[in-house]
Amino acid sequence: MSTSLTNPPRRELQSFLDFPICTDIDQLDGHIGILGIPYGDPYSIDEVTNDQTNAPTWVRRYTERALRKLERWDFDIGGPLLGGKDIKVVDCGDVKADPRNLDLHYRNAEAVVRRMLAKGMLPIVIGGDHGIPIPVLRAYDDQGPITLVHIDAHLDWRDDVNGARNGYSSPIRRAAEMDHIGQIFQIGLRSAGSARPEEVEAALSYGAVLVPDVELQDVGMKAVLDRIPDGGRYYLTIDADGMDPTIMPAVNGPAPGGVTYPQIRTLIHGLVAKGRVVGMDIVEITPKKDLNGITAITAGRIICNLIGKTIQAGYFDAK
Repeated sequence: MSTSLTNPPRRELQSFLDFPICTDIDQLDGHIGILGIPYGDPYSIDEVTNDQTNAPTWVRRYTERALRKLERWDFDIGGPLLGGKDIKVVDCGDVKADPRNLDLHYRNAEAVVRRMLAKGMLPIVIGGDHGIPIPVLRAYDDQGPITLVHIDAHLDWRDDVNGARNGYSSPIRRAAEMDHIGQIFQIGLRSAGSARPEEVEAALSYGAVLVPDVELQDVGMKAVLDRIPDGGRYYLTIDADGMDPTIMPAVNGPAPGGVTYPQIRTLIHGLVAKGRVVGMDIVEITPKKDLNGITAITAGRIICNLIGKTIQAGYFDAK
């Protein structure tokens, strides 16, 4: 009989929901992969390792608050996260970067996502800034046509900033230049960011469907969801500043309004049901600006909704 009157010091979660870690892309295997991509294409030397590079670790740290235990009933999805199925979720770690070669981490990110897709895995990416979807989406070049669904306060159609063409103001413009990207829906646009009239004209000329936050709040997310065609392959990119800042305050560009938690839950559940979600990212979280971890917890809840609903929808039953 043990006479110990103490417990070991509590171990902080290292991986998302304490899922197994695999950083060897040749050994990757599973149904769902969590991938951190901390670094973007910086506009200045100060942005090379800004606080957003700490976001993948920050989100993982709070996942116990997003879901206490895998066997617990999750009322957002209507059951335990894995639904009693033999589903393997793997945390693939964070993409490596080299300060002497600022393009290398984008190539590394693309290579990892390509490997995940080749293995039939669903990539879920935690950034980093909003340049992150650029290398991720490049890896889907044999997966099209893909409908891109974008949650953001900002338009992100700049061609370049300070000569950088793959930074956080340009991901949707770069995506529009990819042959495998089809329709683009941009939801929650509000306030005034980096977009000038010429960027709005470029987006409209492409055929992007712009849903300002004022329209979203008037008609609701279900009405917006109805505008997205059924039977598609959807990639969801979520900028934290596109969300309501009361639940995601840890951003550099906060603005009143934004997508609420019930609205993003409705969107994720709806996309999963109407077609196939082939990937998702959450970016632009600035940990030092968080309040009681609520931004990280919300990000974790968003990811849990996608995991839980894709499992319930049978995405991985044949794998």
